[in-house]
Amino acid sequence: MARNEIKYLTAIKTEKRAKKYCRFKKMGIKYVDYKDAEFLKKFLNEQGKLLPRRITGNSLKFQRKVSEAVKRARQMAILPYVTDLLK
Repeated sequence: MARNEIKYLTAIKTEKRAKKYCRFKKMGIKYVDYKDAEFLKKFLNEQGKLLPRRITGNSLKFQRKVSEAVKRARQMAILPYVTDLLK
């Protein structure tokens, strides 16, 4: 066994990711406006699909409000149902 070979008894610690948080609770937003398309685009991917909670960090209550607002905006033709490049 070589003398300069290092062995670790425990796993090497890696950087921790920043904890996800609900931006609605943090900023005190109580109402999700379906007419604000630029804000709703933050919760959609390039194809226009709604991003899941595990990616956005929304709480269940506000994820439901966001999905309802996106559905209303799509029905009012503010947001498209599907697209190639939304962002």
